[in-house]
Amino acid sequence: MIMTTTDEIPGQEIKETLGLVRANTVRARAIGNDILASLRGIVGGEVREYAELLARSREDVLLRMEQRAQSLGANAVVGIRFSTSMISSGSAEILGYGTAVISE
Repeated sequence: MIMTTTDEIPGQEIKETLGLVRANTVRARAIGNDILASLRGIVGGEVREYAELLARSREDVLLRMEQRAQSLGANAVVGIRFSTSMISSGSAEILGYGTAVISE
């Protein structure tokens, strides 16, 4: 399945728009990651533990969006966007949404 942030797919024509597909996940930090993040906060640098957590979360959201699009009969999702919001101290929601389409 083609999944893109653009509204069109180069070299293809969108034949039918099937509707919105969306998916989300809520993830909580682990205590071990918090300790490592605190240490990185002292010495500086990327907090890889959180970056990896968010990357895995986005991949889960993309997979769920793909499954929902397939259930509608789509072969592509265009206009994909992500949003992240804090749910509570220590947990965040990753939301993804896009438009399921049939393209040729």
